[in-house]
Amino acid sequence: MRLFTTVAALALTSALVAGAANAQSGFDAARISEEIRLLSGDSFEGRGIATPAEQKVIDFVSQRFAEAGFAPGGENGGWTQAVTLNRIASSNISASLTQGGMTTALTQGQEVTISSRLPGRKVDLKDVPLVFVGYGVNAPERNWNDFKTDVRGKIIVVLVNDPDFEEPELNTFGGKAMTYYGRWTYKYEEAARQGAAGVLIVHETAPAAYGWTTVQNSWSVPQFDILRENAAAERVPVEAWIQRDVAEKLFAAAGVDFEEQKRLARSADFQPVDLKATMDVSFDVASEQIVTHNIVARLEGSKRPNETVLYGAHWDHIGVDAGEGVNGDRIFNGAVDNASGTVAIIEIARRFGQGPRPERSIVMVAFTGEESGLLGSEYYAANPLYPLETTAAGFNIDAANVYGRKDKLNITGFGHSDLDDRLSAIATTQGRGIVPDAGAAAGIYFRSDHFPLVKRGVPMSYINSAGDFRDAPIEPRLAAQAEYGRIGYHQVADEWSADWDLSGMIEDMEVSYQAGAALANSTDWPQWKPTSEFSTVRAVSQSQRD
Repeated sequence: MRLFTTVAALALTSALVAGAANAQSGFDAARISEEIRLLSGDSFEGRGIATPAEQKVIDFVSQRFAEAGFAPGGENGGWTQAVTLNRIASSNISASLTQGGMTTALTQGQEVTISSRLPGRKVDLKDVPLVFVGYGVNAPERNWNDFKTDVRGKIIVVLVNDPDFEEPELNTFGGKAMTYYGRWTYKYEEAARQGAAGVLIVHETAPAAYGWTTVQNSWSVPQFDILRENAAAERVPVEAWIQRDVAEKLFAAAGVDFEEQKRLARSADFQPVDLKATMDVSFDVASEQIVTHNIVARLEGSKRPNETVLYGAHWDHIGVDAGEGVNGDRIFNGAVDNASGTVAIIEIARRFGQGPRPERSIVMVAFTGEESGLLGSEYYAANPLYPLETTAAGFNIDAANVYGRKDKLNITGFGHSDLDDRLSAIATTQGRGIVPDAGAAAGIYFRSDHFPLVKRGVPMSYINSAGDFRDAPIEPRLAAQAEYGRIGYHQVADEWSADWDLSGMIEDMEVSYQAGAALANSTDWPQWKPTSEFSTVRAVSQSQRD
């Protein structure tokens, strides 16, 4: 009875606070909730890309943009931008380790997760040597190279994150803040450049910032990649993760201690370790080219239509579990991640559509393929429908706060551009403080759709709620938030709830809307700070903004 009373009290409080949030902004919490419920419903089958569900998503989102007063902003006067990808499905996976004359089978999804993004028909590796190369980083500008041995044709074993994670005071890689060298995407890319046959990333929850279940779900389904001129030079045949306890046994059998090697790997003097083991990996690969779509809407500016303010959120999620799922539930509904963000940009479009026409154009992009490696945003950034040189700035929304108002605003990538100051000023009017890049240690700056545009010099905002909850009851909010991290993120339990309190989501949306509206009605061009590595990219096109 106590749990029921607590949940009921939270639901009642949520309704009251959401009503107050509606009154203070132009956003409607009830409509937002209902739209998330619809978009994350079972009929959308987990919003897998290039599935029958994709057209349902396109129809849903484009209809809402049209109702908001936006016009089609895609190719050939339509609502979409076609994104051609390779879809690579791995099946019949067999793997084993041989060490000291003993062979141990590895079970897919339990000890390891194995996949590939290299198009082909079959991977069949026999007796491939394993070598530990620390964090798998080659960073000449930091006088750092973990590849002090030839790894061509070998499978490398690497640690997740970068060398400063365990000992941030070293400050070789930015301290506690993860650099791109810490991302799993980098590990695989560098392995290909080094000529390795495969990669085993040792999974640890803290440095990865997610549990094994997330790895299991995300890498046990077909993988996608953009078309590459020479895929064999950029992708290794085997992209895999291995459980920490398996790695510990592997190291011990080689006569070395895992923890000690982790410590040594934090130094530029680290030397690779022959693990005195070989690995057999065999699996079938079914590869095909598929076409998925970004969904694009545009509200033409009244005075400077060739200048753009962009809002983005990814519409895709993981789809349907090929196995038995959890308690018979096989659909990855992705309500928080990221039906919430998609609905948020639709609602922001409504605000723009209902008000005076902004001076600059507003472009809304619901990106595809984020869960497969930011592929839709990467494609848009490489093939922009509206010039990046005259895109003033962008606002990315991914996994909104559905648990209530918080007293601070987290600015991911804080310190890179003067968007920080603009966002901070708006948060102050809400009575909120600022958290500078709360997800720095987890490398959040590199993990969502703003990043492909950032790499090309467009100042981008990615914000969310942070700090303490502001409205009672507090404990149920904390419990719900923790439960999402434990059983929701990238799992079938990420489903809509009638008990959500969207007042915090609305506050965050208000910040993004106000910042974008101010830019859309000005001649300002947000600037990169001199210390940001992206300032030089933007500077190349400065003449087009003068």
